[in-house]
Amino acid sequence: MNTPAPSIAAHGVLSPADTAAALPWPILTREIAALLADASVTVPPRLVQPLPGGASLFVMPAHDRRVAITKLISFTPANAGSGRPTIQGDVVVFDMATGVRARLLDGPTVTARRTAAVSALAATLLAPRTDGPLLIVGAGVQGRSHLEAFAECLGVKEVVIASRSSTSAEALAAHARTLGLRARVAPDANAALADCPLVVTCTPASGVVLTNLPGAGHFIAAVGAFTPTMVELAPALCRHVAAQGRVVVDTADALHEAGDLIQAGLDVAAFATLAEVLAEQKTGDAVRPAGPVLFKSCGWAGWDLAAARVALPAA
Repeated sequence: MNTPAPSIAAHGVLSPADTAAALPWPILTREIAALLADASVTVPPRLVQPLPGGASLFVMPAHDRRVAITKLISFTPANAGSGRPTIQGDVVVFDMATGVRARLLDGPTVTARRTAAVSALAATLLAPRTDGPLLIVGAGVQGRSHLEAFAECLGVKEVVIASRSSTSAEALAAHARTLGLRARVAPDANAALADCPLVVTCTPASGVVLTNLPGAGHFIAAVGAFTPTMVELAPALCRHVAAQGRVVVDTADALHEAGDLIQAGLDVAAFATLAEVLAEQKTGDAVRPAGPVLFKSCGWAGWDLAAARVALPAA
């Protein structure tokens, strides 16, 4: 007699604050690594529907043996600087055994936290120096989430913030100080690069924000650009890292989405994925790159599935 799989108890809607509380940084980072080794995970290509005014609607499903999710979000770049979020939407989580909706998570919160957790995992595996200082280019939601994730997961104690908005940069620096970090605002990201071995670029990706070439000890996580036409890093910078160090992409989907690398004329398919880097670690074949490292993150519904697995109670 077959025993049915345990089902997940139905739960309600989580607010942004509740969603954040359900996704603690260290646990989320570990779950992302675990998901990459889980053969039951299925993630079909996401649907991106262009909308008027340069906006987009994203539909991103994924599932494993126990959980099925769909992330439905809108991306409205025109909202930048207006006080309205550029990313809005939800992550719907279903129990595979019963089809019951188990949770409704706040989409922007999940996006912010899982993206930063992926960057923190990549830095842990690949960064020549993980202690910082950390340079954050872009002081929006992703800047804040990366600040928190790198402080908690990597132990970063000092942060430098560069942003087109001095008000946003000062606000993020003030938040960093509440976490016990040393923080300052830099008027020029390129000038600050030399003193910061950890770098995160998380801007709206409407133009190049980093042009100076990184040194051998640099790790750059570029997360702002997730379409072929978006860009944050100068093509010469990307080509320099590809030639002198190592480029890693979050998933194979970056082949069609990594604007920074595509516009640099690089063969994106030739670069290792984060899953392959983790596999190297497990087999003992991993070698820290001698040169700079560029981690290009474009987003993937698998990261949202990892967040859903953390946010759900044990079956």
